Amino acid sequence: MTDSSLRRQLTPSDALIVGIGSMVGAGVFAVWAPAAAVAGSWMIISLVIAGIIALCNATSSAQLAAQHPESGGTYVYARERLSPFWGHVAGWGFVVGKTASCAAMALTAGNYIWPDRAQIVATGSVVLIAIVNLGGLSRTAAVTRLLLAFAGMALLVVILSSFLRTPAEQATLSANINVDTYGVLQAGGLMFFAFAGYARIATFGEEVINPERTIPWAIPRALGAVLALYLIVGFVVLSADSPEQIAQTTAPLDHIVSSSSLSTLSPIVAVGAGIACLGVLLNLIPGVARTILALGRRHELPSWFAFVSPHRSLPLRAEVTVVFVVIAIVNTVSLTSAISLSGVAVLTYYAITNAAALQLGPHERRWPRWIAWVGLAGCALLAISLPWKVVVTGVLVMVVGLLARFIALRTQRPT
Repeated sequence: MTDSSLRRQLTPSDALIVGIGSMVGAGVFAVWAPAAAVAGSWMIISLVIAGIIALCNATSSAQLAAQHPESGGTYVYARERLSPFWGHVAGWGFVVGKTASCAAMALTAGNYIWPDRAQIVATGSVVLIAIVNLGGLSRTAAVTRLLLAFAGMALLVVILSSFLRTPAEQATLSANINVDTYGVLQAGGLMFFAFAGYARIATFGEEVINPERTIPWAIPRALGAVLALYLIVGFVVLSADSPEQIAQTTAPLDHIVSSSSLSTLSPIVAVGAGIACLGVLLNLIPGVARTILALGRRHELPSWFAFVSPHRSLPLRAEVTVVFVVIAIVNTVSLTSAISLSGVAVLTYYAITNAAALQLGPHERRWPRWIAWVGLAGCALLAISLPWKVVVTGVLVMVVGLLARFIALRTQRPT
């Protein structure tokens, strides 16, 4: 009989790198422009709001992962702590949101690396990442370290460029953008996209060594490190350009470098941004595949997806399927549409994470219960603050998932 469990091979440092590598990507390079357009110079407040909510979500994910160390993340937690229905909502939300995020990351990489052939680069990137992932998670963690080094180099160039600008080049912060509470919250919802990779550690619950200790240790530290980095970059962006200037460019970090005395280093930022997006993609695809694996194991998707390759210890069928779907989205949907599809689904996923954490008993809890309440309310608030078209799209896609579950349960029986 073939063992369908996954091999525990991720060390604590690997888990930490996977978490950081899942966040430092398209967000830090691209999120500033849309955030500045609705929040102006208050976008730093939006960043802090998104970071606080993400931290609440992270503590809930960490506590639950320690109690349920298996693949699937909140899909598993919600089934165990709430009900199979809410587990499916969370699982479907993760699959939809993160598959769209995969496409968004690939397209962002294409836009930075070769704008005129963005779709071709994006497709090639997905294929390349699939080949790396099929080599196993130990290689994935190693490659993530390399990709993070490239991203760090690009961000260092941006920070140095901001200090080397002449006084005439420094922009004065403008109040011409009308800012209100709704705009600040909407920017927070947009910036949450940049943090949404930390729970990737939890989706690897079956592959982390000593998950009861490693996962609660790695998730908050990964998030804290990335929040500190984003705050530094946010202040650099605002000190270099006005909110109007930031909002008008699709590559605000590259604009800082190209308009400084280090303009010759501008290609480093473009390449670093593209490579950072690939680093996120490197961890997103296997994370989605492992949720599909969990859905297949419980017959809420065809049990065909429950197969784990005995030779590679990977959910091979699920991962290959995700790759093909992402390639299809990349070649049919715009970057904005991909991010829009991701937004509501991901926030729904994390809202359910917090709801499940509220069911933990006193002996299972590592952080105060009120943190989960803040995370739940915060996710709901950010979701409804997004543009209404995004909300409607997300709700419709979630309903499609519920209908698919209903049909599957009516026509499919566990064997």
